[in-house]
Amino acid sequence: MLAVGFLLLWSCEKDYVPKPKGYNRFILPAHEYQPLPDTLPYQFEYSKHARLLKDTSWISDRYWVEIYYPQIKANVHVTYKQVNSLDSLKDYLNDAYFLTAKHQIKAYAIDEAISTTPSGKAVVFAELEGEVPSQFQFFTTDSTENFLRGALYFNTRVQNDSLKPAIEYVKIDIVHMMNTLEWTNSDSEKN
Repeated sequence: MLAVGFLLLWSCEKDYVPKPKGYNRFILPAHEYQPLPDTLPYQFEYSKHARLLKDTSWISDRYWVEIYYPQIKANVHVTYKQVNSLDSLKDYLNDAYFLTAKHQIKAYAIDEAISTTPSGKAVVFAELEGEVPSQFQFFTTDSTENFLRGALYFNTRVQNDSLKPAIEYVKIDIVHMMNTLEWTNSDSEKN
């Protein structure tokens, strides 16, 4: 009895420490893919858990699309440009690097990697770390006719460290998109 009384007195003297805030929990589905409609000059497989939307930004172009993930409020903005000359290709490449570099103000790291797809296409991936609006960007070109660029955005105020599982999930889908990319308007290259 004396021990119980001692424990009650001892337990009452402890300061209450609240639990730290928890992170969002994402329950993400298994990766499944479907093809784009054949009305675009490019073709790839995108997630069955995403919706394909027409880009509605004020600067949108005919073949620009958004791949929207409603469950995690993420968008992959995909832009496409026809390469008409070496000068236009240089402009598109400069724009791609400039748009990534704009995030240097908030990014504490921008890791770029060049990857080769199974069909031999070179894709530049840029992973941005920090509280940036776009956490993952990419582009590829055949250097003569086609240029495709994309960027991942989340329509949420949640901090990027909390979004890490969702970012990793969409990155897998983006890599799959690039690994299945084919140019459909080119007679010289059917990859």
